[in-house]
This record gives sequence, structure tokens and C-alpha cells, in this order.
Amino acid sequence: METATLIIILVIAFALFFDFTNGFHDTANAMATPIATGALKPKVAVLLAAVLNLVGAFLSTEVAKTISGGMIREDQLSAAIFPEIIFAGLIGAITWNMLTWLLGLPSSSSHALFGGLIGATLVGVGAAAIDFSVVISKVILPAVIAPLTAGIIAYTVTKIAYAMTRRYDSKPDGRDGFRVGQIFTSSLVALAHGTNDAQKTMGIITLALISVGWQTDPDPQTWVIFACAITIALGTYMGGWRIIRTLGKGLTDVKPAQGFAAEASTASTILASSALGFALSTTQVASGSVIGSGLGRRGSTVRWRTVGRIMVGWLLTLPAAGAVGAGAAGVVVWFNTMGLAWLGILIDAVVALLIILGLFARSRRNAVTANNAMSEVADSGAAVRVKRNPPPTRRQRALARDEARRESAARRAADRDANGGARR
Repeated sequence: METATLIIILVIAFALFFDFTNGFHDTANAMATPIATGALKPKVAVLLAAVLNLVGAFLSTEVAKTISGGMIREDQLSAAIFPEIIFAGLIGAITWNMLTWLLGLPSSSSHALFGGLIGATLVGVGAAAIDFSVVISKVILPAVIAPLTAGIIAYTVTKIAYAMTRRYDSKPDGRDGFRVGQIFTSSLVALAHGTNDAQKTMGIITLALISVGWQTDPDPQTWVIFACAITIALGTYMGGWRIIRTLGKGLTDVKPAQGFAAEASTASTILASSALGFALSTTQVASGSVIGSGLGRRGSTVRWRTVGRIMVGWLLTLPAAGAVGAGAAGVVVWFNTMGLAWLGILIDAVVALLIILGLFARSRRNAVTANNAMSEVADSGAAVRVKRNPPPTRRQRALARDEARRESAARRAADRDANGGARR
């Protein structure tokens, strides 16, 4: 087998593994809030997300075109080095995905991929091979604007939801229906995730095929679409329970109306970006939505320390994945100068596999599964039951106290009157 063919096979294999990690890394974007509120059982939620990710992957290829025909200037790279650069970039992305999954941080798989590719390209070829206008307009700006937009939408929708469903005269508040609504909105998020994130791996494989002349059209081939769709669906079904726990419980205590608002804003933002070809981070959008919904509910507490940790992860994603990708590319380039490119690829592959296995082995020491990611839901064995008579609101408690005071004052006045009449 020729070296070029072997490298392309390795690129496709690592790209699909990245797609798999993207699936379990991002399951929380759609299903953390419905699991936290009890709208869906944990295992049912991840199965539903997997199926809808699979379907969503077939609905759009605009994001794939952004990657395969926009961010990297193929004409600046020779076919001899381009597949190795892509391979090195994938190593950077996979390493960061595995590390942040172990830490339970909902970081961006998308930015890990972009960072890995940019770092590898800078070392392997140079800055001329990167179209920074595309990086800024379709990667950096959406990363800043999309979470903020989703957070504002979630905040507004949460305010509206609570304003429309206030409790009066000890009647149920009408918010139980939001659990049913969450099934729809979380499904929409999973579908939207498939239209955006599965496309990124399609774009990478297409880019590799173009680089060696096996394809000229930036549209992904049918077999690439099927392979990426099935792989991300399998990854989604694995759950990614560590990140589900962070998004479902770590940022704020999510109530059904909040979850509905967060999921609706996440889905609308992702679908709009997919239509425009913006390769944004679904994780950042989902996190921004959860924070916005937490701020929108009066009395809710947003855990800003956790928010800070997540944001630090966001800031580090591009440079950290880029550094790993650059290091992997440096190994390949060094061996390539000696005519031993295959050896550099082999060393990178072995080191990457050791890192992946090491991180996975570390995760088994304190495994997070469907049984302990959301203990109060998992322990019930089913979705949380909704009480027929919800607890009184602050307003109802104040009215009850005022009524009790008036009744007590009336009884005391009656006693005084009765005692005075007796003395007379």
C-alpha cells in the first residue's frame, strides 16, 4: 500500500473518531436540561438525541463546505504534505476533546478542530495557507455573538414563561406542561446539532480527499455523509455523562420552564447558523442559553465559579488544540525532510492512541454514568413525578401570613370584649 493511501486511511479513521468524541462530548447540549428536570429518562434522552443527530446530519452541508472550501487555502498546500497536516490537526482536536470530557467541561469540539487545523497548518506550511477572513467571520465572530444571543433569548423567554404562569389562589402554576414541551425543544436541539457538528467531520474528510486529487467538488460524497452521520449518532448514544452533569446541575438548578426556554433558544440559534454556514460551537450556545435561563428565573442561583471554569476552557480551546496540532505537525515535517513521512505519522498515531487510552483509563477511577450523573432523577427509576399541588409562592405565603395576623388580632379583640363583658 502506498504511503499516501495509508495516510488518507488514517486521516479518515481519526476524523471519524473525532466525530465520535464530538457526539458524546455534545450530548449534553440537547439532553442535560430535560434529564435534570425529569422530562426524559437519561437513557431514553441519549437514544432520542442519537437518532435525531443521525437525521440532522443529512439535512444540510453548508458547514461542511465552509471547512472543505473556505478556511484552508488548498492551493497553498502540496498534496504531499496536506494529508499529514490534517492528521496532525485531528490529533490536537481529539486530545482536547478527551481532556475536557474527563474534566466535565462543556468545551467546543468545533473550536478544538479549528485550533488543531490552524496550529498544524502554521507549522507545516505557514500563515499564507489560512484564510483568516473566513476564520474571523465564520468562526471567531459567531463564537462571541452566538452564546450571547442565545443567552439573551433564553433570558427573555424564561421571563415571559414565568410571567404567563404565575400562581394565584393556590391553583397549580401551569408550568407542568413545560416538561412535555422540553421533549420537543430538546429534540429540536439534537436535530440542529446534527445539521452543524456532523458537517465538520464531513468537511475534514472531503478536504483530505481534495488534497490528494480524489475529489474536486467541495460537496461531501454520499458515503462520507453516511459514515459521519452514523458515527456521531453512536457517540451521542454513549452519553457523555460528565458534561451532562455539568450543564444539567453545575451551572444552575434547572426548572422545566427554564429548560424549555434554554433549549428553544439553543435550537433557534444553531439552525440559523447552519443555514448561513457558520461553524459555531453548539456547546457555547447551549451553555449561554442555560446561563440566560438561570438569570431569567427570579430566585435562581447561577454558579459563577463553574461559569468561570467553562469560560477559561473556551479561551484555551483554540490555542491548546492548536499547540498540540502544531507539535504533531512538527514531528511529521521533521521526518518528512528525511524522506520518512510515514514514520512521523506512525509516531503521531501511537502517541495519540496512548494519550486517548490514558485519559480513558483515568476516567474509570470515578466513572460517571446514567445512574449517577443526575442522581435524583436516576434514583427514581423514571422521570420525576410532578406534584398536583405545588408549593405556595412567596406572594401566597405573604398573603397567608397577613390573613393569619388578621385572624389572630380578631380573636384577641373578641377575647377582650368577652372578658370586659364578664367583668361588667
